[in-house]
Amino acid sequence: MDLSRFKPWRWRLVAAAAALALAGYLLVQFLLGPKVEVVEAVRREVVQAVVATGRIESPFRVDIGAQVVGTVVRVPVEQGQAVAGGQTLIELDAAEAHALVRQAEAAVIQAEGRLRQLRELQLPVASQSLRQAQANYANARAQFERNRKLFESGFIGQSVLDESQRNMDVAQTQVDTARKQVDTARPQGSDYALAIAALAQANAGLQAARARLAYTRIVAPATGTLIARNVEHGDVVQPGKTLMVLAPAGETQIVVQIDERNIGRLRLGQPALASADAYPEKRFAAEVTYVNPGVDAQRGTVEVKLRVPEPPPYLRQDMTVSVDIEVARSPKAIALPAEAVRDATGASPWVLRVEAEGMGSRAVRRNVELGLRGTGWVEIRSGLEPGDRVVPAAAPIQPGSRVRAVPDA
Repeated sequence: MDLSRFKPWRWRLVAAAAALALAGYLLVQFLLGPKVEVVEAVRREVVQAVVATGRIESPFRVDIGAQVVGTVVRVPVEQGQAVAGGQTLIELDAAEAHALVRQAEAAVIQAEGRLRQLRELQLPVASQSLRQAQANYANARAQFERNRKLFESGFIGQSVLDESQRNMDVAQTQVDTARKQVDTARPQGSDYALAIAALAQANAGLQAARARLAYTRIVAPATGTLIARNVEHGDVVQPGKTLMVLAPAGETQIVVQIDERNIGRLRLGQPALASADAYPEKRFAAEVTYVNPGVDAQRGTVEVKLRVPEPPPYLRQDMTVSVDIEVARSPKAIALPAEAVRDATGASPWVLRVEAEGMGSRAVRRNVELGLRGTGWVEIRSGLEPGDRVVPAAAPIQPGSRVRAVPDA
C-alpha cells in the first residue's frame, strides 16, 4: 500500500493536538490562574532588635607620659603586649637625677649635724656660760654691798662705789645674755626651731629628688594591654605628651552609636547579641548599661554602651563589632515573613491573601496592622489568622487575580 498520501494528514493531526493542548493550558491559566509560591502566617516568637555597629573598648583608658624632661634609654614593651601593674614601660636617663639625690642627701646630713651641734655643744656651752655669768654677778653684787656700807661709814669715796655699781650692772647684763643663749638653744628656742626647719627642708628636698629619680622609670599604673606606643629609644620626651595608651584589664564593653529614632526603645539591662566582624560566625552576649542622655546633633545618634560579661578570648581593643539589641519580644505572635508584606514602612501596610473562590483561588488585598519587626519576620496584630496563605510581594500578581497557590519550599 502507498503510505505517502497519508503524510499530510499526520502533520495536520499533530498540529491540531498541539493547538488543542495550548488552548487547554490557556483555559486553565484563565480559569485557575498561574502557579504562585505562597507563604503561611504562623504562630511563633518574634524578637525585635535594634542593629548597630560599634567598637570594643575598656571602660576607661590611661594616657601614659613622662613627668620630667629626659632622654629615653630603654623601652622594654611592645604595642599590644599585656603588662602587669608596676611593670617598667619606659626608662629615661637618670644620671642627673641620681646626682640631685646625692646632693639632697648631703643637705640632710648637714641639717642633722647642725641640730646635733645645738644639742651636744651649743646648749651645754651656753648653760656653762650662764652659770659663770651668774657667779660673776653674785660676786659683783656682794662687792657692791660691801662698798656701799664702807661709803656710808665714810671709809671710801663716791667713785669707788660707782665703780662697784658698774661692775654689778655689767655682770647682770652678762647673765641676761647667757640666759638668752641658753633659751635659743633649747627645743623651744629660735635656733632650735631654725635647725628643725632646715632639717625638714632638707628632707623635703631629698624626697623631691627621689621623686624626680622615680619619674625616670615610667611604670604601668595597672594591669592591662598597651594599645598604643609612640616612643622609641633616644627620643627626648617632655611632660604633657602621650607616649603610650593602656587599656586596663577588667570589664569589656561595646560602644555603639544608635539612630536617635530608636531612643524610646532602649532600656538599661536589655540583652543583646554581638559578633566581631573578624569572627562573624561567633556570637556572644552583651547587656545595655549606659544610654547617653544627649544626642549628637551632627550625626543624629546617641551613644550606647553595652557590658560584655563573658568576653571571648579573641576580642581585641577597638575591634569592630555588630550588635543586635533586643528591644521587644512577643512569644506567641501571628507572624509572617517580612517579604510578604507590601508597603511595610507606610501608613497602610497590606498583603495579598489567597482566598478560595469557586473552582480556584484569588489573591485578595487585605490591610494588616503590624507589630514587632524581627529578623526576617513581622508580627501581624490584625488582618490575618494562622494558616492564611499570602503571596510574596516580589510575585507579579495584582489584587483580584486568580492564582494557584503552591507552598513555598
